[in-house]
Order: sequence, then C-alpha cells, then structure tokens
Amino acid sequence: MKSAPARPDVVPFIAAWSGEQRHTRRVVYSGRGGIAFVDEEPEDRDQYGVLWNGRALSQGTGRPEYGNVHPMRQRVAMEHLLCQVCGMPADRNRLGVLWLLEDNRADWKGWPNDLLTVHPPICLPCAGKSVEQCPHLVDNSVAVRVRESDVCAVYGRVWSSSAFGHPVRTALKDVVPYRSTAAQWVLAGQLVRALSGCTFVDLQHELARRR
Repeated sequence: MKSAPARPDVVPFIAAWSGEQRHTRRVVYSGRGGIAFVDEEPEDRDQYGVLWNGRALSQGTGRPEYGNVHPMRQRVAMEHLLCQVCGMPADRNRLGVLWLLEDNRADWKGWPNDLLTVHPPICLPCAGKSVEQCPHLVDNSVAVRVRESDVCAVYGRVWSSSAFGHPVRTALKDVVPYRSTAAQWVLAGQLVRALSGCTFVDLQHELARRR
C-alpha cells in the first residue's frame, strides 16, 4: 500500500496568499467595446489590450492558498518561462523547456501537442519535489520537453452586456483566445500557452543525470 503524499514544504511561486487581498473594482462598459474598470489604469491591461483581474502583491503574507493562483505571478511565469514553484528560469535543454503535466494521453492522439495550458513550466529540482508532494501529480504525471509554446489566450471570467446600463458578470470561466471578440469581455486571471513540438522524457533519469 502506497503512503500518502508528503505535506508540501514549499509554497509555489504562483500560489496566492491570504494576505494578498483581491481587488474589488467596478466594471463598466469600455468606450472601445467590451468591459473596463471605472478607475482603469494602463497597467490593468496586457499588451493585447485584455483586462486583468487584480490582487495585492504581498507574497508570504498570511497563509498560502494552494488552490488559488496569483494572477500577476502566474502571468509573469508564463511570459518569461519561469518555474511555477520557485520562480527561477524553467529547465531547458536541446529538446526544449520542461513541463510537468497531469497524464492525459488518452485525450487525443499526439497529446500534449496543441494542448492549451495555464500551468507554467518547471525546473528539474522542483519537478522532482512536485511528483512526490503535489496531489494532482502523484501517480498521474508526465514530464514533457516542449520546443515551442506560444502565448495565445487567457483564462478568466466572461462578462456580457445587459439591458440595465452596465455589464453583468456571468457564471462562465473560459479560455478566451487573444484577438477574438470575446477577449473584450473577459476579466483575465491566467495566461495560456499552446504547446507544440513535445517529447516525453523520463524525469527520474534526468534527475539522476544532474546529481
């Protein structure tokens, strides 16, 4: 009988903390279509013009919220290919950048090519810890080297127009492609990359080679 996963002794870089309060701001119609904050600042949108959800930056304050992702740190990790656990550059070799994914090879032939993911890559030492401590990865993970990963979309809350003179928050959270009409109506919380040129690798073998 297998023992239970060890209690995590590292808080992932992208995890939110209870002391990092969520920003509560009034959402209104944008003059260019879609949604905007009533007190919007230029930094509230990314380079593609998509509006982003906000949260205070106070890493380490309060308790770690393992199930919640900090929007800004996740975005930084995805933009710069940083390890989602330690925040340092993810591991890279001739086969590409290292990703640790839940093993869903049954989803389609060629998986994980064309996979859209909100999970940033990882470095080798953190990958070794993650397969032992992360409940989502213990017994159900695969290490993949990725040659190309394009920033292509965001994941967030979708809003819609209404007859009440203001936009309404829907129950839908979805992956919304950049440069789509829907991108004007999403309040983004995570950045999405599309993976391609993927090669499965033996994580334990790669760890042993680095020792």
